[in-house]
Amino acid sequence: MQVRIPAIYMRGGTSKALLFMEKDLPSDPEVRDRVILAAYGSPDPNARQIDGMGGAVSSTSKIAIISPSKVPGTEVNYRFGQVSITTPSIGYKGNCGNISSAVGPFAIDAGLVSAQEPVTTVRIWQENTKKIIVAEVPVKNGRHLVEGDYSIDGVPGSGAKIRLKFLDPGGAVTGKLLPTGNVRDALEIPEYGTFAVSLVDAANPVVFLRARELGLQGTEIKLDSNPEMLRKLEVIRRYAAVRIGVANSPEEAVPNLPFIAFVCEPKEYKSISGQLVKIADIDFIDRVISMGKLHGAHPGTIAICAAGAAKIDGTIVNEVTNKASLSRDELRIGHPGGIITVTSIIERKKGGFHYVEATIGRTARRLMEGYVLVPEKFFSKN
Repeated sequence: MQVRIPAIYMRGGTSKALLFMEKDLPSDPEVRDRVILAAYGSPDPNARQIDGMGGAVSSTSKIAIISPSKVPGTEVNYRFGQVSITTPSIGYKGNCGNISSAVGPFAIDAGLVSAQEPVTTVRIWQENTKKIIVAEVPVKNGRHLVEGDYSIDGVPGSGAKIRLKFLDPGGAVTGKLLPTGNVRDALEIPEYGTFAVSLVDAANPVVFLRARELGLQGTEIKLDSNPEMLRKLEVIRRYAAVRIGVANSPEEAVPNLPFIAFVCEPKEYKSISGQLVKIADIDFIDRVISMGKLHGAHPGTIAICAAGAAKIDGTIVNEVTNKASLSRDELRIGHPGGIITVTSIIERKKGGFHYVEATIGRTARRLMEGYVLVPEKFFSKN
């Protein structure tokens, strides 16, 4: 026998996820996670998630758990989960900016928020990071308006623009915008030597390195043929996790906490789709590793972190950023899929910096609605 669980399958930005109402999932956390893993076909030793809804890459192995918010000034509670593909685990630390863009439309269509045309503002309590996200969602006839002329690189076609504002995104996981108090650190890796890194926590914690220090150009769109480089980046990421205090040892570091990214100055390159990304169209280039692979686009939260880091004097990101762009709120980041634009406001304060807010534009679409089926055996508590 199988159990039917109400669920919505949505694309948010360049990611996809199952969205559940919290009330429809088992209340016991252990049983809940076992059920979600089964729904996704995880763990799969062949990394295909062939027996579930997962798409075998990090950007399609995500969940959102939604409920009415109890936090004053917000209407919707949103918990994000990164479902592991090969191991029986779900990461609930950090957030996904792309899936965040699906939460407002879901809440409106589910009746959690009263629809107001032409744009409905949804104030979201992001449970993982304890931060507020304000989503401005286009609405027509009482539902999320899908059609529009706004396009984002990494998603074919266009849709109605959802404006996401992340309030006070600094210290989302560690409690500090600069977890070590430094704009730059020397990270010693016994196996590979010492690397200059910037450790920044905004919307999600990230360790940034210069591409050239890794022997990379920074314009790579794939690293599948370079498993040793992927291994090196993973080892560096694990040591960075210890440095920022989210793991007691490199071995204990969990996936994507922190993320790791390598940056370089603007260069001309071709995106995955063959689009020519010109120097004049970007302010710096960023490549993100997610779940051990080079991300095909750019995670929204990492774009927020990178844009903030670019405006902090002395960081590695700041050094590779086109200096003429630093006086603007808006920065353009080159990634394998094209370009993502982030509006970021950083204020200097005594002894450091304050990340006031960041805004990104996304699109979202409901792909399927109904039930996900999970074998009954996964609901037993043992």
